[in-house]
Amino acid sequence: MAGERQARLADRIRVLIAERLEKGLRDPRLGFVTITDVRVTGDLQHASVFYTVYGDDTARTDTAAALSAATGMLRSEVGRKLGVRLTPTLEFILDGLPENAGHIEELLREARERDAAVASIAASGTFAGDEDPYVKAKDADDDAEDARGV
Repeated sequence: MAGERQARLADRIRVLIAERLEKGLRDPRLGFVTITDVRVTGDLQHASVFYTVYGDDTARTDTAAALSAATGMLRSEVGRKLGVRLTPTLEFILDGLPENAGHIEELLREARERDAAVASIAASGTFAGDEDPYVKAKDADDDAEDARGV
């Protein structure tokens, strides 16, 4: 039951902050921000707000500074619209998921290229020894006879 309340509160906070950022802050440092997730602690006192920023490292650092400066105002607005007794503190955390996804995509592309190279080598390859290196039953009888000297 408490988990449901946490999830509802986290979702509501995500929507409220996203709507407020969509309207815009009066901070030119704020970049193109997407709120990806909000996690609220079990006692509902702290909310970790995960976000991504479209752009380079400068845009990320500028946006982090803008969000840090606007945290108090955003918390006040969230508290006013939530209608809960205690408004959770907000902590903005840059979500590393897009960068990780890009790195994983690069690794997968590299693996596909290596698989294709191995497949082309295998297609044109020949056997190192006999084509069928396994001893057959008939061959085993012949080898046994040879060993006995027959």
